[in-house]
Amino acid sequence: MPLEFLKRKGNADSAPTSAAPPSTALLPEEVVAQDHLLKLYYAGKSSDGVRLKAGPAAIAELPTMLVGLAHSEIEVVEPLPIEFSQATPTIVSPSEAMQWLNAHHVHSPITRHALVVLESIDAIDLAFDTFVCSLLDGEVDTSGYPEYNAIVGGVAAHWDEATGDMICRAVVGWGGKGVRGDTDRIGAKLLGGVLSNILASQYALGLTSIERPVPAAGRGGLVCAHCGFASGHERAFYCPKCGMRLLRG
Repeated sequence: MPLEFLKRKGNADSAPTSAAPPSTALLPEEVVAQDHLLKLYYAGKSSDGVRLKAGPAAIAELPTMLVGLAHSEIEVVEPLPIEFSQATPTIVSPSEAMQWLNAHHVHSPITRHALVVLESIDAIDLAFDTFVCSLLDGEVDTSGYPEYNAIVGGVAAHWDEATGDMICRAVVGWGGKGVRGDTDRIGAKLLGGVLSNILASQYALGLTSIERPVPAAGRGGLVCAHCGFASGHERAFYCPKCGMRLLRG
């Protein structure tokens, strides 16, 4: 006699079943993607050069050329010495970016922003330029950096290698994460104001179209015997910092 009554209830009706096959997810015909985009817009303007009589008095007068136009403290950025010859505000080149930060960490956020914009568009070159900078229009954010539509700039000056005279240019720039339509018009107006102040200097000799110096490859310049500044390029006749003639052996 089969002992069916000894089996547990439900065991007789249950039969072993195979595991369900894994479900296969169907790929959509079109992949829904989230776009990520960052647009940086840098722009600027520079004027023709104005020739000034050489001498330390001309250097001391550079900050006064922004009086009446500056909306912040006027700062003077001197040419970089030879140890910062590779400094660039480009994060993709870490060593050059670190040189740039070490060279300019003492300056205000406004000046650092101006240097990023104007060096990125090749409006100034601190191998030989002395740059007098301020906020000229617009607002700053909570960190003290100019907004994208704020205009920064001032006067860029270098020494004429042939005559020793100082050549000054009006330079303005703006940009960042955005652009405003009338910024270009305001920048052109401010550029004219800075140029007028340069021409009003008692040392001004008139406009000139002289080209900016081109640093030689290797930047193996001389050391100025007067101020100790290491020249940015080997063919310079005058110190980019103090304007004194370099002594050659």
